[in-house]
Amino acid sequence: MSDFVEKSKTFALIMAGGKGTRFWPESTERKPKQYLNLLGEKSLLKQTIDRLDGFASPENVFVVTVKDQEGLIKKNMEGKVPVQNIVFEPSGRNTAPCILLSLAELLEKGASKDDVVAIMPSDHVILNELGFRATLEKATHQAIKHDSIVVIGIQPHFPHTGYGYIERGEKKEDHCSIYKVQSFKEKPSKEKALNYLKSGQYFWNAGLFISKIGVLLEEFKIHASNTYSYFSEIQKLLKKQESIGETYSKLQSESIDYAVMEKSQRVMVIPAEFDWSDLGSWEALEEVLSPEDGNTLVKVEGHYVKEAEGNIIFAPGKFVSLIGVKDLVVVSNEKVLMVMPKSDSQKVKEIVDALKEHDRSYRELL
Repeated sequence: MSDFVEKSKTFALIMAGGKGTRFWPESTERKPKQYLNLLGEKSLLKQTIDRLDGFASPENVFVVTVKDQEGLIKKNMEGKVPVQNIVFEPSGRNTAPCILLSLAELLEKGASKDDVVAIMPSDHVILNELGFRATLEKATHQAIKHDSIVVIGIQPHFPHTGYGYIERGEKKEDHCSIYKVQSFKEKPSKEKALNYLKSGQYFWNAGLFISKIGVLLEEFKIHASNTYSYFSEIQKLLKKQESIGETYSKLQSESIDYAVMEKSQRVMVIPAEFDWSDLGSWEALEEVLSPEDGNTLVKVEGHYVKEAEGNIIFAPGKFVSLIGVKDLVVVSNEKVLMVMPKSDSQKVKEIVDALKEHDRSYRELL
């Protein structure tokens, strides 16, 4: 890492409290996606932690989650991250309160406002780890140099309608691809996404950004003043090791994008030098795995394929035979068999919602 960057300590904050069920029946409320080993032998959270090797030292890596995931988080950290670096939210309040609480914890654990923190989700797939660390280092350098929040933008390669977008503005330096953020865009229609792609002025928003701790707090104070007004009280309670639950419940539940990023004039964007997928559905496995005999076969124990293509099969430990079928998602585990057209993979949520309405005999599937 450059001498310029080393003047500040570098911290990493991994947000791991999500309870999404888009990978049901493997992903459940008791074991969310970040704890699954969909790719390889390590969970997505373990892969995220490992990816930080060479960027932040283990004692400077923090993970924020909710208390009912304590057992899962400790098992997945496997001694690589100190247990005292787990930040527990008293309740889920979306990403803005989650990040504000975590910044208070970092300061309490010895960080300073001049130190840098890289904030990222726990459940994304990035295979090019060297490119990931190189991009983080460049973003860190720019965040320090410009006293700014630097988001990492993913170069879109098709008009995705399930991601938020970042519109880039003026270029800030001739010798470096870093731009002022013009605006953040919500998930677009197909037509808008196609226009974004054609313009070359937009990135996918991966929810990964880097800033000095002090800069983030300044922007919280300006743009999310009601939420920030509880910051000093949280700091006092943490110092006294008292419960922050009552105070935390007063914080407005909102995303960091809405609370700070979309309003701040200090946000810049740098292009990613790595591959990326947020694995938003079973269909997304096609983006990160090479096909076998024309199909995406995950964790199967042998297969036979005839006149079948474009299928995604997740069947750990099972022999799979495919004859005359096309573009299906088939998921099989110990308790559930799920079959649907690949084009409907986002409708997993409908199954989960229906199970929630059922009698108690189905609750264990959630």
